[in-house]
Amino acid sequence: MDISQLRREYNSGSFTEKNADESPFKQFEKWLEDAEETGFLDPNAVAVSTVDKTGMPTSRIVLLKSFDIKGFVFYSNYESTKGIDLNENPKACMLFFWDKLERQIRIQGSVERLTPEESDKYFQTRSFTSKIGAWASKQSRKLSSRYKLLREVAGYIAKYPIKVPLPPHWGGYRLTPEYFEFWQGRESRLHDRIVYEKSDNDKWTISRIYP
Repeated sequence: MDISQLRREYNSGSFTEKNADESPFKQFEKWLEDAEETGFLDPNAVAVSTVDKTGMPTSRIVLLKSFDIKGFVFYSNYESTKGIDLNENPKACMLFFWDKLERQIRIQGSVERLTPEESDKYFQTRSFTSKIGAWASKQSRKLSSRYKLLREVAGYIAKYPIKVPLPPHWGGYRLTPEYFEFWQGRESRLHDRIVYEKSDNDKWTISRIYP
């Protein structure tokens, strides 16, 4: 298979400085709503990239669970690879990609943990089995067999048959943006790339960059 021949034109739309909302958060919301209306299975799926203390980057897909002008929230095991990376280097990049719309959004910024109260409020909305899974999974560590995982799940079901408390190793992160890039595919690879950059007075400046 010669994947070098896999190509197509991007011609579903355009995006200009005049179209861009003055708030990157409102612009993000518009594009997320478009993705949801288009019928993506997980319109809130986002690749989160972190960097460890040696400079090695790692990316993975998570689900965005909320956002506002304070930032973008996702949840994870604090002892996972991403959790260790964020302890050592509390900065990350988010990348949303919606192929049917020929759009992507890149968001860079600093990351902090939510309070235990904020994390627990979300945790209690999860299904019983998802809450048990958060206790049972030693995320990113080696696992000898799936049977071992299921046995540990059974153990936590016996321990917490009704009320499942928030695990101390699990909770939310909030990425506070410093940079947004909105990418709209265009013909001949002359894509529209509109960026928002935060200035010292907390204002957002809008500019276009080369494709």
